Amino acid sequence: MLKLRLPEDLDPERFLHTYWQKKPLLIRGALPGFVSPLEPGELAGLACEEEPESRIVLQQAGDPAWVLRHGPFTEADFEALPETHWTLLVQDVDKLIPEVADLLEPFRFLPDWRVDDVMISYAADQGSVGPHTDDYDVFLIQGAGRRRWQIHHRPTSDADLIPGLDLRILSDFEAAEEWVLEPGDLLYLPPGVAHWGLAQGAGCMTYSVGFRAPTLRELAGAYCEDLIQRSVPSHRYRDAELHPTRTSAEISAGVLTEIRGLLDRSLTDSPAERDRWFGRFITEPKPRLLVQPAEEPLDTRTLYTLLQERALLLRNGLSRMAFIRGSEGRDYLYVNGEELPFPSDESGFLEILTQQRCLHFGYLADWLARGECLGLLTELYNRGHLHFDEE
Repeated sequence: MLKLRLPEDLDPERFLHTYWQKKPLLIRGALPGFVSPLEPGELAGLACEEEPESRIVLQQAGDPAWVLRHGPFTEADFEALPETHWTLLVQDVDKLIPEVADLLEPFRFLPDWRVDDVMISYAADQGSVGPHTDDYDVFLIQGAGRRRWQIHHRPTSDADLIPGLDLRILSDFEAAEEWVLEPGDLLYLPPGVAHWGLAQGAGCMTYSVGFRAPTLRELAGAYCEDLIQRSVPSHRYRDAELHPTRTSAEISAGVLTEIRGLLDRSLTDSPAERDRWFGRFITEPKPRLLVQPAEEPLDTRTLYTLLQERALLLRNGLSRMAFIRGSEGRDYLYVNGEELPFPSDESGFLEILTQQRCLHFGYLADWLARGECLGLLTELYNRGHLHFDEE
């Protein structure tokens, strides 16, 4: 298992206090002995499939200077590319390739729900996606080849972007610092730091561990939509006792009071309900990365027997899990936007279930003697979130 090697004077607590969302950090040899788990041809093969989102960014001499193409691609698309100045990017590779998901383990001093994905880029010589900023934290791991990174710290806005492009590329970039990263080196960048990575030679692969950062408008919009569906009745407004009016265009004080009361009663929920909404929201999968239920559902006894025989259950790479410690004896497990209540006195099982991607029978045996735990494990298997190794 990969381990993150921090400088001697830096532990996770100090990293979060000093650098997280504050300033960049370069760590040479952060992942000792790191070997890229994917070859360039395998990444290109993924970009030809429907599931992952893939893009090619091409820099050229003409107008526009930068071109964005969306996948899925074909072999002919790659054969037509020039020798230099292009980059292939594939999102969510961790959800499809277990060896890439292992790259997330060194960063689990951060909450799982904050992690978005591992994106892998392959760049030909001088390949780049241009100088830009991101609205989220990112760890950039050099996987193969060499890449020069330049950054500056000046604030930027939409006015600084090259107009008319499908890409958010800065028109003016003057580097304040720069480094050339080798395999196993890591560069952390907080949100808003302008950066520009340029491949130094062919075969440059970079693994980007990106973090979810929903906007307040996304949070508010999703919350209100959920609240409306859950709490607001579908019937129409009806007048209270109505009297003739001499000013027909006036909205009376009585009507305004009635409307305020209707909205107050309809759009109010408890802090606990809001917490549970967030659990559902933050674990929702991307539309193209949906989990399919098991082809042959099992009952609890059959699952127990099979797990005893095969020893190991694996989490589906497409499954996002989180849990909330609730009140009144109930905790809540969230899996891909669905809520599964669970007894609080069994919450230790939720910790194991969400922390481990590989569940060993020997480690679970005592828990599985309890009906609630075995029932939850069976439900997750039948929904497709867990599977045996050969499935």
